Amino acid sequence: MNSSDRLHYNHINTGGVAYYKLPRGLIAVHGKEAVPFLDGLITNDMKTLVDGGRMLAAFPDAKGRLVAVVRVVRQRERFLIETEEATHQKVYDNLFRFTMAGDFFVEDISEEYRYITVWGRSFVPITPPFIEFEASSGSDYFVHREDAADFLGELNYLDGVAISNELFETLRIERGVPLFGVDMDETTIVPELGFDEMISYTKGCYIGQEIIARIHFRGHVAKRLTGVMGEVDTSLVKDIELVTEDGKSAGRVASTTISPKLQRSIGLAYVRYDYLSEGTKLRAGETAVEVAKLPFV
Repeated sequence: MNSSDRLHYNHINTGGVAYYKLPRGLIAVHGKEAVPFLDGLITNDMKTLVDGGRMLAAFPDAKGRLVAVVRVVRQRERFLIETEEATHQKVYDNLFRFTMAGDFFVEDISEEYRYITVWGRSFVPITPPFIEFEASSGSDYFVHREDAADFLGELNYLDGVAISNELFETLRIERGVPLFGVDMDETTIVPELGFDEMISYTKGCYIGQEIIARIHFRGHVAKRLTGVMGEVDTSLVKDIELVTEDGKSAGRVASTTISPKLQRSIGLAYVRYDYLSEGTKLRAGETAVEVAKLPFV
C-alpha cells in the first residue's frame, strides 16, 4: 500500500469521511403484477418488502446457480433493483423478457444516477434526491446525475477523500464483500455465498428454488465463501488451492489483500464444509492460513 492509500486508510479508520465512485446498474420495476413477477425470479420474499424497505436477494438460474446479487428498495408501488456493473445487463435482460406476460414494466434508469459508496457514519447528505443503502461502515448512494456535483461538494466540505481502486479493494475484502467475476460467477450455487438473509425458504416457487431448497433442507453446501488469514509477513496468492495439513483439498482462495489494521494477509475463499470452523488451520502453497469469519473488520 502506498503512502497516499495508507493516509486515506487511517483517515477512514479514525472516523474520517471517504468515498469511491463506480458504475452500477439501477433498474425500476412497477405495475399491478410487479410483486408476483419479481417473486418468481428472485430468492427473497418480495411480499414482505414494505414501502421504504430494503432487502438483499439473488437472481438464480434454473439450476440454482448465480445470475446476480441485487439489493431491492421499495418506493410505494415501484421497486428499484441495483446490482454490479458486471451483472447489470443480465439482470435487465432477465426482467425485460417477461414484460409481455403480465401487468408490469421494466425500465433501466442507470444513466440517470451516479453511484457513490461512502465511508463514515458522520456523513448525512442533504442533497436530494438520492437512494440510500446501508453498508458495513457507511452507506451507498445513488444520486441523480444533475445533483452529483453538489453531493460530492458536501463530501469535500467534510474533508472527504476520494480513494483509489487499490484501497477500495482492500476495504471491500476486509468487509467481506464479494465481486462478480472475482469471488463469484455463474458457476456459484447461491447458498455458497453464505448470505442467509437473501434467501426465503418459505415464500414458495421461483426459478432455481427446488435446488436451493434441497440444499437447505436435506444437507448443506459442499463449500462456502468465508475468510482466510495468513501469518504476519506472508502473502496470499489469488486462485491458489487450499489444502489441509495432511494434504487434502480444502478449497480455493478467490481474492487477497494485506490488511493494515490486522497487519496480516487476508482473503476471501471458498472452503469445503468440513473445514469451515473458525480457526481451522490450512495451507495455501507455502503459506499457513486459518479460516476466519467475515467481515474481518
